Amino acid sequence: MIKILIADDHAIVRRGLVQILQEEFPLAKITEVDNGNDAIDMVNKQIWDFILLDISMPGKNGIETLKQIRTNGVKAPVLMLSMHSEEQYAIRVLKAGASGFLSKLSATDELLSAVHKVLAGRKYITASLAEKLAESLGENENKSTHEILSDREMQVLQLIAAGKTVSEIAEEISLSVNTISTYRARILEKLNLNNSAELTRYAIDNNLV
Repeated sequence: MIKILIADDHAIVRRGLVQILQEEFPLAKITEVDNGNDAIDMVNKQIWDFILLDISMPGKNGIETLKQIRTNGVKAPVLMLSMHSEEQYAIRVLKAGASGFLSKLSATDELLSAVHKVLAGRKYITASLAEKLAESLGENENKSTHEILSDREMQVLQLIAAGKTVSEIAEEISLSVNTISTYRARILEKLNLNNSAELTRYAIDNNLV
Protein backbone atom coordinates (compact mmCIF):
# COMPACT_ATOMS: atom_id res chain seq x y z
CA MET A 1 0.00 0.00 0.00
CA ILE A 2 1.40 3.38 -1.02
CA LYS A 3 1.51 6.02 1.70
CA ILE A 4 1.22 9.61 0.49
CA LEU A 5 1.48 12.85 2.46
CA ILE A 6 -0.01 16.07 1.06
CA ALA A 7 0.82 19.43 2.66
CA ASP A 8 -1.12 22.40 1.30
CA ASP A 9 -3.01 25.15 3.11
CA HIS A 10 -5.85 25.21 0.57
CA ALA A 11 -8.45 22.50 1.24
CA ILE A 12 -9.83 22.62 -2.31
CA VAL A 13 -6.36 21.97 -3.74
CA ARG A 14 -5.82 19.04 -1.41
CA ARG A 15 -9.21 17.62 -2.36
CA GLY A 16 -8.33 17.76 -6.04
CA LEU A 17 -4.94 16.13 -5.50
CA VAL A 18 -6.48 13.36 -3.40
CA GLN A 19 -9.07 12.62 -6.08
CA ILE A 20 -6.46 12.34 -8.84
CA LEU A 21 -4.14 10.17 -6.75
CA GLN A 22 -6.83 7.81 -5.46
CA GLU A 23 -8.06 7.14 -8.97
CA GLU A 24 -4.53 6.08 -9.92
CA PHE A 25 -3.68 4.37 -6.61
CA PRO A 26 -7.00 3.02 -5.21
CA LEU A 27 -5.36 1.36 -2.21
CA ALA A 28 -3.19 4.34 -1.30
CA LYS A 29 -3.30 5.76 2.21
CA ILE A 30 -3.35 9.54 1.77
CA THR A 31 -2.85 11.90 4.70
CA GLU A 32 -3.45 15.65 4.48
CA VAL A 33 -1.96 18.51 6.52
CA ASP A 34 -2.27 22.25 6.00
CA ASN A 35 1.09 23.58 7.20
CA GLY A 36 4.80 22.87 7.24
CA ASN A 37 5.15 22.09 10.95
CA ASP A 38 2.47 19.39 10.78
CA ALA A 39 4.14 17.98 7.67
CA ILE A 40 7.45 17.66 9.53
CA ASP A 41 5.70 16.00 12.47
CA MET A 42 4.02 13.45 10.17
CA VAL A 43 7.27 12.75 8.32
CA ASN A 44 9.06 12.13 11.61
CA LYS A 45 6.38 9.71 12.81
CA GLN A 46 6.18 7.34 9.86
CA ILE A 47 7.65 6.39 6.50
CA TRP A 48 6.09 7.78 3.32
CA ASP A 49 6.39 6.63 -0.27
CA PHE A 50 6.23 10.20 -1.48
CA ILE A 51 5.33 13.66 -0.27
CA LEU A 52 3.61 16.59 -1.98
CA LEU A 53 4.55 19.98 -0.53
CA ASP A 54 3.08 23.36 -1.39
CA ILE A 55 5.72 26.10 -1.42
CA SER A 56 3.58 29.01 -0.20
CA MET A 57 2.26 27.79 3.13
CA PRO A 58 1.91 30.17 6.09
CA GLY A 59 4.51 29.95 8.82
CA LYS A 60 7.16 27.43 7.74
CA ASN A 61 6.96 27.51 3.95
CA GLY A 62 7.48 24.54 1.66
CA ILE A 63 11.17 25.15 1.00
CA GLU A 64 11.95 25.42 4.72
CA THR A 65 9.88 22.29 5.33
CA LEU A 66 11.73 20.44 2.59
CA LYS A 67 15.12 21.43 4.00
CA GLN A 68 14.08 20.29 7.48
CA ILE A 69 12.83 16.97 6.11
CA ARG A 70 16.16 16.39 4.38
CA THR A 71 18.12 17.52 7.46
CA ASN A 72 16.20 14.90 9.44
CA GLY A 73 17.49 12.24 7.06
CA VAL A 74 14.22 11.50 5.28
CA LYS A 75 14.87 10.10 1.79
CA ALA A 76 11.28 9.91 0.50
CA PRO A 77 10.77 11.66 -2.85
CA VAL A 78 9.24 15.11 -2.47
CA LEU A 79 7.31 16.87 -5.22
CA MET A 80 6.94 20.62 -4.73
CA LEU A 81 3.79 22.46 -5.83
CA SER A 82 3.38 26.19 -6.44
CA MET A 83 1.09 28.72 -8.07
CA HIS A 84 4.28 30.46 -9.19
CA SER A 85 5.94 29.49 -12.46
CA GLU A 86 8.86 27.10 -12.46
CA GLU A 87 11.16 29.96 -13.46
CA GLN A 88 10.86 31.38 -9.95
CA TYR A 89 11.28 28.30 -7.81
CA ALA A 90 12.14 25.06 -9.59
CA ILE A 91 15.91 25.33 -9.46
CA ARG A 92 15.77 26.48 -5.83
CA VAL A 93 13.72 23.47 -4.72
CA LEU A 94 15.81 20.96 -6.67
CA LYS A 95 18.95 22.32 -5.02
CA ALA A 96 17.17 22.00 -1.65
CA GLY A 97 16.55 18.29 -2.22
CA ALA A 98 13.22 18.07 -4.05
CA SER A 99 12.57 15.30 -6.56
CA GLY A 100 10.57 17.57 -8.82
CA PHE A 101 8.51 20.72 -9.21
CA LEU A 102 4.96 21.13 -10.48
CA SER A 103 3.11 24.33 -11.22
CA LYS A 104 -0.44 24.07 -9.86
CA LEU A 105 -1.62 25.40 -13.21
CA SER A 106 -0.47 22.19 -14.89
CA ALA A 107 -0.58 19.79 -11.95
CA THR A 108 -3.69 17.96 -13.16
CA ASP A 109 -2.05 16.97 -16.43
CA GLU A 110 1.44 16.31 -15.12
CA LEU A 111 0.89 15.02 -11.59
CA LEU A 112 0.62 11.30 -12.31
CA SER A 113 3.55 11.37 -14.70
CA ALA A 114 5.62 13.15 -12.06
CA VAL A 115 4.57 10.74 -9.30
CA HIS A 116 5.42 7.63 -11.30
CA LYS A 117 8.80 9.08 -12.21
CA VAL A 118 9.80 9.95 -8.64
CA LEU A 119 8.50 6.60 -7.33
CA ALA A 120 10.92 5.01 -9.80
CA GLY A 121 13.73 6.95 -8.15
CA ARG A 122 14.14 9.60 -10.83
CA LYS A 123 13.77 13.39 -10.89
CA TYR A 124 10.82 15.06 -12.54
CA ILE A 125 11.62 18.17 -14.54
CA THR A 126 10.06 19.71 -17.62
CA ALA A 127 11.99 20.20 -20.86
CA SER A 128 12.08 23.96 -20.30
CA LEU A 129 13.48 23.49 -16.81
CA ALA A 130 16.12 21.09 -18.11
CA GLU A 131 17.24 23.86 -20.44
CA LYS A 132 17.39 26.37 -17.57
CA LEU A 133 19.41 23.94 -15.46
CA ALA A 134 21.87 23.54 -18.32
CA GLU A 135 22.18 27.30 -18.61
CA SER A 136 22.76 27.64 -14.87
CA LEU A 137 25.84 25.41 -15.13
CA GLY A 138 27.56 27.99 -17.30
CA GLU A 139 27.87 31.74 -17.22
CA ASN A 140 24.38 33.13 -17.53
CA GLU A 141 24.63 36.82 -18.22
CA ASN A 142 20.84 37.20 -18.15
CA LYS A 143 20.47 35.90 -14.62
CA SER A 144 17.67 37.74 -12.83
CA THR A 145 18.74 39.95 -9.96
CA HIS A 146 16.37 38.28 -7.51
CA GLU A 147 18.10 34.93 -7.99
CA ILE A 148 20.80 36.17 -5.60
CA LEU A 149 18.24 36.38 -2.80
CA SER A 150 18.18 33.64 -0.18
CA ASP A 151 15.04 31.52 0.17
CA ARG A 152 14.02 33.48 3.27
CA GLU A 153 14.66 36.82 1.54
CA MET A 154 12.52 35.67 -1.37
CA GLN A 155 9.73 34.77 1.04
CA VAL A 156 9.89 38.18 2.75
CA LEU A 157 9.98 39.92 -0.64
CA GLN A 158 6.79 38.18 -1.73
CA LEU A 159 5.00 38.93 1.54
CA ILE A 160 5.92 42.62 1.35
CA ALA A 161 4.77 42.70 -2.25
CA ALA A 162 1.50 41.11 -1.14
CA GLY A 163 0.88 44.19 1.01
CA LYS A 164 1.79 42.81 4.41
CA THR A 165 3.47 45.01 7.02
CA VAL A 166 6.73 44.11 8.73
CA SER A 167 4.77 43.25 11.89
CA GLU A 168 2.34 41.01 10.00
CA ILE A 169 5.21 39.21 8.27
CA ALA A 170 7.01 38.72 11.58
CA GLU A 171 3.92 37.12 13.08
CA GLU A 172 3.22 34.94 10.04
CA ILE A 173 6.67 33.39 9.81
CA SER A 174 7.45 33.47 13.55
CA LEU A 175 10.40 35.86 13.50
CA SER A 176 10.99 39.15 15.29
CA VAL A 177 10.09 42.51 13.76
CA ASN A 178 13.79 43.47 13.87
CA THR A 179 14.73 40.35 11.94
CA ILE A 180 12.16 41.05 9.23
CA SER A 181 13.35 44.67 9.03
CA THR A 182 16.89 43.37 8.52
CA TYR A 183 15.73 41.06 5.73
CA ARG A 184 13.86 43.95 4.11
CA ALA A 185 16.98 46.13 4.22
CA ARG A 186 19.08 43.35 2.66
CA ILE A 187 16.53 42.82 -0.10
CA LEU A 188 16.42 46.53 -0.95
CA GLU A 189 20.21 46.65 -1.03
CA LYS A 190 20.60 43.53 -3.18
CA LEU A 191 17.94 44.66 -5.65
CA ASN A 192 19.16 48.28 -5.61
CA LEU A 193 15.71 49.56 -4.59
CA ASN A 194 14.73 52.36 -2.23
CA ASN A 195 11.42 51.45 -0.61
CA SER A 196 8.59 48.93 -0.38
CA ALA A 197 6.68 50.51 -3.26
CA GLU A 198 9.63 49.93 -5.61
CA LEU A 199 10.02 46.44 -4.19
CA THR A 200 6.37 45.67 -4.92
CA ARG A 201 6.72 46.96 -8.47
CA TYR A 202 9.81 44.80 -8.95
CA ALA A 203 7.95 41.71 -7.71
CA ILE A 204 5.02 42.38 -10.07
CA ASP A 205 7.28 43.05 -13.05
CA ASN A 206 9.15 39.80 -12.45
CA ASN A 207 6.04 37.66 -11.83
CA LEU A 208 7.02 36.94 -8.21
CA VAL A 209 3.49 37.52 -6.85
